[in-house]
Amino acid sequence: MTTTNKSRDFVPVKIAILTVSDTRSLEDDKSGQILVDRVKSAGHILADRAVVTDDVPKIRAAVKKWIDDDGVDVVISTGGTGLTGRDVTPEAFQGLYEKEIDGWSTIFHYLSFQKIGISTIQSRTTAGVAGGTYLFALPGSPGACKDGWDGILQHQLDYRAGPCNFVEIMPRLDEHLQRSKT
Repeated sequence: MTTTNKSRDFVPVKIAILTVSDTRSLEDDKSGQILVDRVKSAGHILADRAVVTDDVPKIRAAVKKWIDDDGVDVVISTGGTGLTGRDVTPEAFQGLYEKEIDGWSTIFHYLSFQKIGISTIQSRTTAGVAGGTYLFALPGSPGACKDGWDGILQHQLDYRAGPCNFVEIMPRLDEHLQRSKT
């Protein structure tokens, strides 16, 4: 059960939103806009936003740009996590991970199952860490974006959430990279 430690101050996180779609633009991207609205209303910083087509090199290029940017702590994508031939977001993300967040998919599917039942099995949502940046790949439906944010990310990206959260360990995500430089 998540609790809020009121003795801690809120720490805004810099978040980039990526929509993966062959048919959407910024103007008609409902799922991306849901994430933008939730990021801002939670008090976080929208670092950037982009739309790319379902193409592994294009997805990786956008995500790598943000991993290398000190102005981005977290990348949340929406779209491309299904089973069709064009759905390649998990492959793009998994090729970048230094560490996969295995429990992400389990908890997402648990929450999703409560709303859409067994259909949740068609999502290949994934999450991990690369270059000290959190990466989360959500399905493309507005409902799935709401479930991922409301059920997991709003809590794990809140420094006040307990017993633990992603924000408090952010300074240590790239320890292995710092050690290898010395």
